[in-house]
Amino acid sequence: MAGVLACAAVVATLISPVGAQASAAPAQPELRMPEGKTVLPNLDDDARRCTLRPGDLDRLDVAVDERLAACNDAADEVVNGAADAEDLTPLRVKPIAVSSHADGRVRLPAAQSPYARIFVMRDGQYVSLGADGRLSAEELRRGVQLAVEARDIVRDRKRWDGRIDVTVSVTQHGVTRTARADLHVAPVLLQHDLQRAQHVFAAAPGPGEGQPVEVPAATRPPGQWQEFADSLRKAAKESGLPESDVRFQPGTAQWWKDIWRQDIAEPGYVTKTTPHGRQTLRILLRSPNYWTSADGRSASLRRAGRLLYRDLRGPDVGVVQQYTPTSRREKNVDELLNFTGNFESLPPYAGHPQGRVLYGSSADRRPDPSFVGMLNAQGQQPAVVLDTSWLLVGHVDETVHVVRADNARGWTLAVSDPRKAVALLKQAQRAGEGSQRLFADTAAKAKPTVDEFLRYEQHAGDNEDAARHIDGQLAVLLRETGLKPQEIVRLPVLYYRTESGKGQPRRHIALSPALANGLSLTARDFAAPSPHGPRIAGRDLFRSETERALAAGGVRVHWVENFSWAHLSGGEVHCATNALREIT
Repeated sequence: MAGVLACAAVVATLISPVGAQASAAPAQPELRMPEGKTVLPNLDDDARRCTLRPGDLDRLDVAVDERLAACNDAADEVVNGAADAEDLTPLRVKPIAVSSHADGRVRLPAAQSPYARIFVMRDGQYVSLGADGRLSAEELRRGVQLAVEARDIVRDRKRWDGRIDVTVSVTQHGVTRTARADLHVAPVLLQHDLQRAQHVFAAAPGPGEGQPVEVPAATRPPGQWQEFADSLRKAAKESGLPESDVRFQPGTAQWWKDIWRQDIAEPGYVTKTTPHGRQTLRILLRSPNYWTSADGRSASLRRAGRLLYRDLRGPDVGVVQQYTPTSRREKNVDELLNFTGNFESLPPYAGHPQGRVLYGSSADRRPDPSFVGMLNAQGQQPAVVLDTSWLLVGHVDETVHVVRADNARGWTLAVSDPRKAVALLKQAQRAGEGSQRLFADTAAKAKPTVDEFLRYEQHAGDNEDAARHIDGQLAVLLRETGLKPQEIVRLPVLYYRTESGKGQPRRHIALSPALANGLSLTARDFAAPSPHGPRIAGRDLFRSETERALAAGGVRVHWVENFSWAHLSGGEVHCATNALREIT
């Protein structure tokens, strides 16, 4: 509130005094915009009035999800304290000489009224103008302080393109004059991995069986959480993050095995410039994972996503969910591709000042078009689309990660390289270390020797096939970013093909931990999954190669033990964590 009143005071000094005598026809009203034309979607909860009800985390009922999403600061006609007032965009109607019979109105086009709300300052506080938008003659003579909030983000530009056209009209003696302020809602921008992590969160084991029916079941329960948690905390500490910035969320007895925190939301943000600096809200885009029971009686969004409302929504943090119910989905929408580990971003570069969205899709497997449409509707980060259909899970974070680099743009891409992994195994074989075992100190059921794996690869060709697919991804990335092949950081990862379902082709999954699928803690600190590769002279070949490759760009590797917690269930450090990042 204080910030808004201060803005109004600054504007007031620019306004000339009102004449004592009102003319027959009103003067032209004038609108001042001290904070520009951008309006924030006011979807946070500054007063922390939105809470979960008992049982909300477990109920398989989409009505729970809709109720949780419907509670935010834009859902009521009240300014919820001074912090909420800071999220509004002030408008000042310049004092105007009118008679006591003058009629003032503030209006929005009917098509925009569901998406925006206007407040007026009366008796020292903002109140909603309501449907008629009436201003009294006395208010017009004094000058009017308005404030605008957006009630949503742009989701579909055919329904609402983000414009908020505020019209002020003054009618006197049958003559009406108007002024208009053309405002627009701030677009949601996805954060990127070079931004410093401020809040890292991951799962913790919970009680009971914890098998989520609404998420594809893992064939193996996650294990060795303590090793994962301790090594993640250590990585964060070595990167300079306070211990309090790493938090672990246990799920409930019904679904705690859904440990994939990267896959429940993609963090974004909205921002506007004010006279006191930038005002920013985080917008967490919830994964569009929608489940319907076999008998059609139950439907729900992914329940782990409700932790966003319990633990993260609050002051300056809102949650948006955009999804299509299963019954209305188009052909080939794959629930696995709706996990938000499949939605990442590239940092800014020439021609793309806000960076770009990066996601996986193909003609055969694609994410929910309404979620993709929402991302595209922001109009700021045009998408780069990679074919991930050849991967069992199918996420872009499995093979690609943005990392710092000493080049003109300051970043490049780290990618999985199966050929490099096979070459390192052949190097070990030539050094007489063919009997060394992969994954020797892990809970893996299969621990092949170097010789055994190379014989398998010569017969199956799984890694050469994976490499050809990654070649295709790189061709797209190099074309779209302008990066050169020699700038790419190649990390050794072994793959194998496995069954993906009845009537489905065999698809690839990482046999050794996918090193690109790690968590950037700062631009110079990368938490990578420990690869447990073959050893020569006591050194893990895959570790050594990864440290060497990333060090060339000034990036330090911090090893996280996730083999049992995440890797054996099909994911890595990145999949099992998420981070809210510094907005610069």
